[in-house]
Amino acid sequence: MQILLRDYPREAWPDHPDFAEAIQHWMSAHQMFRRLGQILHQSIEQALENNMDPEQFAGRLGQYGNLLVRNLHGHHGWEDHQFFPELVSADDRFARGLEMLENDHVELDALLHRLTTKANRYLQMLQLSPKDASAELAALSTETGAIGGFLDRHLSDEEDLVVPILLHHKLRG
Repeated sequence: MQILLRDYPREAWPDHPDFAEAIQHWMSAHQMFRRLGQILHQSIEQALENNMDPEQFAGRLGQYGNLLVRNLHGHHGWEDHQFFPELVSADDRFARGLEMLENDHVELDALLHRLTTKANRYLQMLQLSPKDASAELAALSTETGAIGGFLDRHLSDEEDLVVPILLHHKLRG
């Protein structure tokens, strides 16, 4: 994965003539995912510390959790079915690295499923037994922490592999 990254280091990407708007848009989506994960985790931490009303937290959980899950599924589905095959056809040396990223997407699906299950449980408990709902927050915090760490690693790995390929082969320009 480091072959082209040495020739196209991250700090030089913005000044590269082939660092096109499409690449910037793709990376902006990654920044959005990181930020949504942070907002969600911070909201859970505030709820755990009783610094946020449970109903306000429920609204944030529904809004930001839905945005994160729905957009991540759509984004990595597009990558797996359209974007990554395009990259492999441009440079088959990277099939192994791209396969690793696709396997990460399988792991991400499992993380998102667990988050959705735990978030739905919290929201149901809030309706059925509000005083018991707070017991669900620690599990939610664990899941959002895991997703945040996973996204930091995965998205950086993905960018470090993909952007040099795009720049080297003048793709997406």
